[in-house]
Amino acid sequence: MGFEPKSTILDSDQIRRAIKRISHEITERNRGLTGVVVVGIRRRGVYLAARIAKYLESIEDTTVPVGALDITLYRDDFQVASNNAPVVGTTEIKEDIHDRIVVLVDDVLYTGRTVRAALDELIDFGRPQQIQLAVLVDRGHRELPIKADYVGKNVPTSENEQVEVRLTELDGKDEVILGEVTS
Repeated sequence: MGFEPKSTILDSDQIRRAIKRISHEITERNRGLTGVVVVGIRRRGVYLAARIAKYLESIEDTTVPVGALDITLYRDDFQVASNNAPVVGTTEIKEDIHDRIVVLVDDVLYTGRTVRAALDELIDFGRPQQIQLAVLVDRGHRELPIKADYVGKNVPTSENEQVEVRLTELDGKDEVILGEVTS
């Protein structure tokens, strides 16, 4: 399966503004940042979480704990290597999340299955007071009743379209591309 790009949904400036807006919304909704922990879902969600935390820190002049979540073993469709062993990354949550407000961050919200897996894993680390969801792009087509609290951009898509997020940390540049899935 391939990917044929059709259009740029967000360029680097639009991504920066979306992250900045999400950060302000998080601060406003939580009346500050007391008790807030930001956790990104591997891969691109981790980099977005770090960027959000940086903006949050500049808004409130305080340190915001950041973590990373690898949901591989919690997925209902986890990827396996050629030897049928799961390909597992690392989860890094150094803060106690019990009774904290966890802002879970991902790049694209689609079916909701990634978020469901992340919720399952987060609960293994403690019982947060609240879990909020921030995504750069919401493309619809939910299979589970999951809705983001903070959205950079809503992009209605068809089933044969794909949204590809590219971030400088992994891909050399920031952009979000809408394309067609090719066979």
